[in-house]
Amino acid sequence: MGERARPEPADGAAGYRLDGIGFAAGGNDLLSDVSLTLSPGSVHGLIGHNGSGKSTLLKILARQQPASFGTIHFGGRPLGAWPARDFARAVAYLPQMQPPATGLTVRELAGFGRYPWHGPFGRVTAEDRDRVEDALALLQVSRFADRLVDTLSGGERQRAWIAMLVAQDAGFILLDEPISALDLAQQVDVLHLIRELARARGTGIVAVLHDINMAARFCDDIIALKAGRVAARGAPAEIMREEVLAGIYGLQMHVLAHPAGGMPIGFAR
Repeated sequence: MGERARPEPADGAAGYRLDGIGFAAGGNDLLSDVSLTLSPGSVHGLIGHNGSGKSTLLKILARQQPASFGTIHFGGRPLGAWPARDFARAVAYLPQMQPPATGLTVRELAGFGRYPWHGPFGRVTAEDRDRVEDALALLQVSRFADRLVDTLSGGERQRAWIAMLVAQDAGFILLDEPISALDLAQQVDVLHLIRELARARGTGIVAVLHDINMAARFCDDIIALKAGRVAARGAPAEIMREEVLAGIYGLQMHVLAHPAGGMPIGFAR
């Protein structure tokens, strides 16, 4: 893709390993006995009904909240053993609701991705600037890099935020519903870019998605949660079966081959 050579992410190449993860709040178990591995270079889709634990799991992976039970390793080390700055260099997280970007241009927003590398008082280097420009180009937002983020369309704004994560140069990117507020064309555009990021840079992607057909089209691996537990996991072809989808969503589903290419598509009866 014409980008500059980049260093390997700091010690995160081994990805995540979760063993018996649980999370309880207010006397309720929001996650129970979740055991998974998440690999670099793959797009992992988290699917399931509302309240199934998807966002909770993503926050635990991002160290936004600790697990109540079980153990997590990242890059071969316990998740809690990572120094904060090293972890920020290795893992980037975008919540469903982004903070305000009032008064910031797209380039300035992307530049915040370099914060873990130079700190609040460090000098912005030529490498920092190069990483920002590479990210802007990869996410196809260079042409409006000097526009205010708040003036962009929904799809453009989402790409600007993802450009910030790419500039962070992390080995893993965690995305909570990255396409929920986008129209169909914007959804396809953003997911294409996410998949290309995994292919081109070997980045591990974990994304919460609601549309099973989008997950099947763009993810290498689908993890379905139901009532806080892993209900199913596999490649899209393994998940896109009527009995599997019925078990995940609790309703009868049809699965048909798409007329263009034969990819399975699912819909409720």
